[in-house]
Amino acid sequence: MKIDSSKVIFQGAAGQSLAARLDVPAGVPRAYALFAHCFTCSKDIFAATRIAQGLAEEGIAVLRFDFTGLGASEGEFANTNFSSNIEDLLAAAAFLRAEYQAPALLVGHSLGGAAVLAAAGDIPECKAVATIGAPADPAHVAHNFQPKISEIQEQGEAEVTLAGRRFTIKKQFIEDIQGQRLRDRVKSLKRALLVFHAPLDETVGIDNATEIFVAAKHPKSFVSLDKADHLLSRHEDAVYVAKVLAAWGARYLPEKAAEQLDGDDAPAKGVIVRSSPKGGFTQEVLAGRHRLLADEPKTVAGAQDLGPSPYDYLLAALGACTSMTLKMYADHKGVPLEGVSIALSHGRVHAEDCDDCERTEGRVDEIKRSITLRGPLSGEQRARLLEIADRCPVHKTLENEIKIRSSLED
Repeated sequence: MKIDSSKVIFQGAAGQSLAARLDVPAGVPRAYALFAHCFTCSKDIFAATRIAQGLAEEGIAVLRFDFTGLGASEGEFANTNFSSNIEDLLAAAAFLRAEYQAPALLVGHSLGGAAVLAAAGDIPECKAVATIGAPADPAHVAHNFQPKISEIQEQGEAEVTLAGRRFTIKKQFIEDIQGQRLRDRVKSLKRALLVFHAPLDETVGIDNATEIFVAAKHPKSFVSLDKADHLLSRHEDAVYVAKVLAAWGARYLPEKAAEQLDGDDAPAKGVIVRSSPKGGFTQEVLAGRHRLLADEPKTVAGAQDLGPSPYDYLLAALGACTSMTLKMYADHKGVPLEGVSIALSHGRVHAEDCDDCERTEGRVDEIKRSITLRGPLSGEQRARLLEIADRCPVHKTLENEIKIRSSLED
């Protein structure tokens, strides 16, 4: 499956610009997921990249981002803590909710796993949570800079080396992780939970997975990542996690998200059209609980042909309305109509060549509608059905005077 991976920037909880990447599948995503990376890692670490792309291959769009002060995101890492990570996660969820679709799946690696467990309760659209090598207590990360703990407590901060890079850890970070009560949040999670952990994980011991699993209520599952390391540095381990995660998530994510929307995303009335993460001219069309794509053909520069064109939708509206109107009439009158097929096309003709047009100059839009009726119909019934076709509501709307009133929203 073709995957589009695009750079995205959104505003974090503290106002800084956070760098992100959105991996989306071809077609309309069945759901959106939010991925939180490991402590001092970035969205581009191999495990995050491979898992996100693996989920996209299964039809799930994934937003992965750099927490404040890490990777390509703005801000000072020294001023962040576990609580601010949670706030960044909620900001990322709000961004998805506003621009695309709220995340139904949260995935967290290492400390990111602890963060998604803590944040899930504040993301009502979340249906499922998965952790990978996550600590049962955020304070677990302090072992990474244990020799500096005394200096941090006495001096207020200290410089530590993590994964070959130097970071400043402040006292407020220590106090924040020590004050977390993650177990309580896990107990009240009320979401499906999948815990991945490697028995040989030397960074976060397997006992952490046990604590998380025991604290959580059903439905919950555990998958042992035999022979994997903490960072899932082996390609096959990351691929395995992505495939298992997608298969597990299928039980909790919408089966036909490409066609139907959750009530929170569906417009109360009318239609919403918004730009698609696929870029170009591609648009997402939200109609009630249904999601569609609109695009231009590849003959238009920059177009991807991922959906019907706007005029195709116009013709489809007229054709669908015509067919429905004919069926309703036939059912009401007992006419033996067995099926309808309608071919439509749009073009422009010179007004002077149109015998029944009011305009006499310029060009006039012309829609040709060819109707095929199936069933043992008499000539009189066929003629009557053709008359009825012109009475469909969309037909009347197109021929009536139409006023389109536009306004700008904040």
